[in-house]
Amino acid sequence: MIAKILIALAALVVIFLIVAAFQPEDFRVERSVVISAPAAYAFEQVNDLHKWQEISPYAKMDPAARYDFTGPAAGVGAAMAWVGNSNVGEGKMTITESRPNELIKMRLDFEKPFKSTCVAEFTFKPTGDQTTVTWAMAGKKIFITKAVGLIISMDKMIGGQFEDGLASLKRLSEARTKK
Repeated sequence: MIAKILIALAALVVIFLIVAAFQPEDFRVERSVVISAPAAYAFEQVNDLHKWQEISPYAKMDPAARYDFTGPAAGVGAAMAWVGNSNVGEGKMTITESRPNELIKMRLDFEKPFKSTCVAEFTFKPTGDQTTVTWAMAGKKIFITKAVGLIISMDKMIGGQFEDGLASLKRLSEARTKK
């Protein structure tokens, strides 16, 4: 009887691993917010990595994390490395493209908890006296993220964090408008 249970469990594990292996390799998560402020205000907040902590949902997840900045303070070449707890891990983000009040692209090199590279982008679309800001991240899933994705999607894993970060960006940008 125990042998049959063990064989059934082993078969379930094998099926789970096979299904995980055939999950899509690519992912993209995207969230947007409408801010009642000029695009320049939101753009400056994201483009200057020294100001990143004010909007980063990850800074709130580990207030004791260590950050090291290299390159210029803002724009192309600006980089920030971090080492934090298990919630934020370890990695580096580098601004690879910066078009004032339009687009910021970042390369994210994660070291922990899993080694991977992703691209994040912020787009800024002014409409009248408002700006729609979109935060997106795309990359390749490694096996472990494919397996975890069978239980919880990347969208659900990080989408809420993007929403929190965009809410902070909205609050800061709109407060600046009122000054």
